[in-house]
Amino acid sequence: MSAYEMNFDGLVGPTHNYGGLSYGNVASQSNSQAVSNPKEAAKQGLGKMKALMDMGFKQGVFAPQERQDVAALRSLGFTGSDAEVIAKAAKEAMPLLAACSSASSMWTANSCTVSPSADTADGRVHFTAANLNCKFHRSIEHPTTSRVLRAMFSNEQHFAHHAALPAVGQFGDEGAANHTRFCKSYGEAGVEFFVFGRSAFDSRFPAPQRYPARQTLEACQAVARLHGLGDEGVVYAQQNPAVIDQGVFHNDVISVGNGEVLFYHQDAFLDTDKVLAELGDKLARRGGNFQAVRVPASAVSVEDAVRSYLFNSQLLTRADGSMLLIVPEECRNNANVWNYLSELTRGNGPIREVKVFDLKQSMQNGGGPACLRLRVALKEHELAAVNPGVVMTPELFTTLNAWVDKHYRDRLAESDLADPQLLIECRTALDELTQILKLGSVYPFQLA
Repeated sequence: MSAYEMNFDGLVGPTHNYGGLSYGNVASQSNSQAVSNPKEAAKQGLGKMKALMDMGFKQGVFAPQERQDVAALRSLGFTGSDAEVIAKAAKEAMPLLAACSSASSMWTANSCTVSPSADTADGRVHFTAANLNCKFHRSIEHPTTSRVLRAMFSNEQHFAHHAALPAVGQFGDEGAANHTRFCKSYGEAGVEFFVFGRSAFDSRFPAPQRYPARQTLEACQAVARLHGLGDEGVVYAQQNPAVIDQGVFHNDVISVGNGEVLFYHQDAFLDTDKVLAELGDKLARRGGNFQAVRVPASAVSVEDAVRSYLFNSQLLTRADGSMLLIVPEECRNNANVWNYLSELTRGNGPIREVKVFDLKQSMQNGGGPACLRLRVALKEHELAAVNPGVVMTPELFTTLNAWVDKHYRDRLAESDLADPQLLIECRTALDELTQILKLGSVYPFQLA
């Protein structure tokens, strides 16, 4: 039976701004208060989706969230009409308004964790929305994320949906940014790789000292249980606390995997040899041949990796079985990284080609190609059950570009978040988008 890996890219929302909200994310903090261009950001993302579709990869679209989040502001004590709530928040607590205006849901790698049907006990594709409770501006996303996921994958015969884990620090869950899957082919049972930054209940695991570890071991274990994964198909690994303290806030900033290949920095994990041996052994038992591509610190430092987002790339299997690496423009602009990639593709390893994309708007806010996409492995009959409205086509690309031109601003500063008209613009755009993508009513303003 044919199976595919489909990438669902987050569509950048109309309130895309540089609020500097993500402590521990160097790019987010360093560009705080800069003026953003929501229209350009959305078009850069759509351009990547179209390019991958044109290359023959299965591509989908993930809708953004309603922002400003007036309901969240009301829950914090701001009262009055929507316009009055926004005005009061702007006057009394601008950081809260910025948090409730974030377009961070564009990073759909954080939206949820996905387990394909070949791995799960009941033979369905399982989704667990991430609670993202480490950051307030992201912790308010999961209710809408869950509704959007259900609208995209609605057939209960093929898809199972789980609510976010308890929103407490012990179960901090950042979704697929700390999860990948290895397999011989997408339709066969694989090995799911969960990476955590700390343990909530076991003091034997060291913790970072400067920046928070967002993902816990206990959250990873809970998701594996919810998805009905057997021990033979799961590997847990701890992220190196030292690299978290250097700005590696998610595992997808220091490693990326696909198929039988793990592309990783030598400092990515603790107990690396043990982790690689377990991955190799478990994948071999499922018919696969695990290949680890190690990037030495002597070639690319952790600082270079963080600045270039080398590992926040998309590793894609081409029709001939070789792999393509999708990287941001920042990789070409970093001499050490580009020299390494040039050597890599001249070799006989599994990664044979690198393609560069300009994603400056999202990169400046701390997210690259891998952050923008959610990977879902689907068998042919499951792909047929996906809501067709979210599947990228040339016609949908044209429609969404026109939609962006119609509704998005080309300049957004922090002071603009106080404009009540921005909320009206966002709701008008999203109401039209739900019709384009055939999602039904998924936003709070549609459900009121």
